[in-house]
Amino acid sequence: MAVAAQESAILVGLELKSRSRAVRDQIPFSAEESLEELKSLASSAGARAVEILIQARVAPDAATLIGSGKLEQLRNLVSVHDANLVLFDSDLTPTQQRNLERALDCKVLDRTQLILDIFARRARTREGQLQVELAQLNYLLPRLTGRGAEMSRLGGGIGTRGPGETQLETDRRRIYSRIKKLRDQLENVRRTRGTQRRQRQAVPLATIALVGYTNAGKSTLFNRLTGAGVLSDARMFATLDPTVRHIVLPSRRKVLLSDTVGFIRNLPTTLVKAFRATLEETVQASLLLHVIDASSPHAPEQTAHVLKVLAEIGAEKTPQILALNKIDQLADSGRELTALSQRVLAEVRGTAASTDTIPVSARTGAGIEDVVAAMDRLLPIDPISRVKFRIPANKASLVHQIHEHAKVLVERFEDDSCEVEAEVPESLRQALARYVVE
Repeated sequence: MAVAAQESAILVGLELKSRSRAVRDQIPFSAEESLEELKSLASSAGARAVEILIQARVAPDAATLIGSGKLEQLRNLVSVHDANLVLFDSDLTPTQQRNLERALDCKVLDRTQLILDIFARRARTREGQLQVELAQLNYLLPRLTGRGAEMSRLGGGIGTRGPGETQLETDRRRIYSRIKKLRDQLENVRRTRGTQRRQRQAVPLATIALVGYTNAGKSTLFNRLTGAGVLSDARMFATLDPTVRHIVLPSRRKVLLSDTVGFIRNLPTTLVKAFRATLEETVQASLLLHVIDASSPHAPEQTAHVLKVLAEIGAEKTPQILALNKIDQLADSGRELTALSQRVLAEVRGTAASTDTIPVSARTGAGIEDVVAAMDRLLPIDPISRVKFRIPANKASLVHQIHEHAKVLVERFEDDSCEVEAEVPESLRQALARYVVE
């Protein structure tokens, strides 16, 4: 099978020159840093960046975003590099995109369209594909207008004379119909998830969701904790569809660990809405394992963006464990981690119910035991308590049940009974309440 040729792309960024120093200080990323992230996104989509262009303006140009002078320079760069793709780091209005495509005579995409394309490539499950298609259609709808004569068609024959129905109206009607169908299908997914969730809660079986900025190492940490073979590499959004596995904590409680899609700066609103069914697993989780790339110079800003998305979906008050990942890539781990922990906690302070900060390396396994212990300690469902049981000798199956679902501390056998002292979940304590020794 032939491999598709890699597209040559020119990356374009807009740096707004605010007259207010306070406004400038609030922007966490410079245009250059933001374009580096766009470059990684482009590489994930299969494009090769051949040139980077930055335009500094007080305000975006309404017609082309970058203005006529910079547009002429961009047209020359497209010709020199024979580029077939121009990627803008900002979202383009429908008018801006049409004007740019006409002036440059090549494909023009903005940041949201690029992310949507990556998601479309990576979605493997039927649910993920439905979610991506819904996001793409919602983004396409306002961009149908103004494509000229090729969007119109005239009717023919008796009863069809006159302008007839334009192709634009037909396309809109088809898209609205498709969007409705997709929403109905995703609503069925939500109901199925809700049923599964109620069944899990009846056990009870808590869920711990991994969240974090894309490429923070969530999938590598997930594999380390569960032994799952989830794809993990340096590409952004390498894993899209959620994966759920169960693990056993030191208290012998079984919990579900869910690996979710990575977040990113300016995550498109259409994606947040479309992926509501998937993100509900995060909302309903009892505990969040927030994975942070400790080796990134923008870790605090990335943390702030993840917290922003969590607030948008209603999960900002869920207890969190902050896993400062990739400590093996830090030169002076002690000093750097102390400074990073303070900066990250400053972002989290007041947004989450409780937090623990734990250095970890998903690649080497350093700190994994501390993460698991923190999960066991902070999990609010089915709390652990120290209980003493006196089990009759003819009820040996109950002793086995305690060994299987609790952490046994002391075990003494007598003539007609067995005394067991253990750290047990509340659900097991209630089930064996008649054998509890006060």
